[in-house]
Amino acid sequence: MLQAAGFHISVVKDSINKIHPEFKRLSESGVSLLEVNPHLGVFKRYKNLFGKVFRKTAEKLHILPYQGENFEKFKGIVVSEAPSLVLISQGINFDGLKLAYQCFLLGVPYVVLAQKAVDFYWPLPYDRGFMLNALQNAKKCYFVSNHNLRLTEEQFGERLPNAEVIYNPIKLSRNVVPYPKSDETFKLACVGRLFLLDKGQDIVIRIMAEQKWKNRPLHVSFFGKGLDKEGLQGMANLLGVTKIDFKGQIDDVGSIWNEYHALILASRSEGLPLSIVEAMSAGRIAITSDAGGNKEVVQDGINGFVGAPYEPAFDDAMERAWQKRDKWKEMGENAALYVKNHFPVNPEKYFVSLIVDLIK
Repeated sequence: MLQAAGFHISVVKDSINKIHPEFKRLSESGVSLLEVNPHLGVFKRYKNLFGKVFRKTAEKLHILPYQGENFEKFKGIVVSEAPSLVLISQGINFDGLKLAYQCFLLGVPYVVLAQKAVDFYWPLPYDRGFMLNALQNAKKCYFVSNHNLRLTEEQFGERLPNAEVIYNPIKLSRNVVPYPKSDETFKLACVGRLFLLDKGQDIVIRIMAEQKWKNRPLHVSFFGKGLDKEGLQGMANLLGVTKIDFKGQIDDVGSIWNEYHALILASRSEGLPLSIVEAMSAGRIAITSDAGGNKEVVQDGINGFVGAPYEPAFDDAMERAWQKRDKWKEMGENAALYVKNHFPVNPEKYFVSLIVDLIK
């Protein structure tokens, strides 16, 4: 959409897997793919170790946390590209602020976008000053949930008047998928990468190990891939949990709802998961945690069920859902109506309009 509006786009990352289909597609469409450190991919597995060594050495040598060879390379790219605007796209709410600060130092206009904020992961003491500076001097700070915005303000001890909450695109058609039969077994889909620190699949497995759930006609399928797959499978085997399976990554997420009755997601941290919004748009309830922006869209007992991300509380949410399983179809229709009434049809169009207005 930005290309159609007349802009040239450059994507800048530490390293880029240029044979990945998405990056190939971008390159073929005229997007420039620029790498700050093309060899970094080889060393990523060691970054935690090296990071600890670097931090200790940096403290002794009084090296500022936003200085170094890679930041100079990034600044060189920004100067060379001379962009009208830089969008710093972050996984969490401050992991890209070192790059944003480089733009501030160069006097180049920039915005920051955070896809998640984590209650138990705060900025380090020696990072707070320049990070807050980067946030306050951004043209805009975008967040995907009110929770993420509020938590960021609390973490830095300052209000952000330049902040706004936006939504990600919903990939599904938004048509309610016919509710599957539930004569024999109710089937729950857990959709998300297999990374338990965020997504909490281990919480679901521990609950499914309880005898009352083993005795009930309930099955959970985990969709997605990730580094915790082997660990979660081993845990399920140890606890004798048989009414779960791992389906792996699938391209057509919408097809899940042809045979699954509800979404289950016990996340420990979130932004606003698309898996919840897409399940709701398909007419399915979500049994989820209160992490991130989840309870901003899931209304407990009306279009889903919400519990805290630890076993007793989440078991309670599952139990309340189970006792109302005959209402899941009706509640799923409420969920679809909520998405229709509260989420723009094309949030990406709105976001592009915001970016273009900022540039103008």
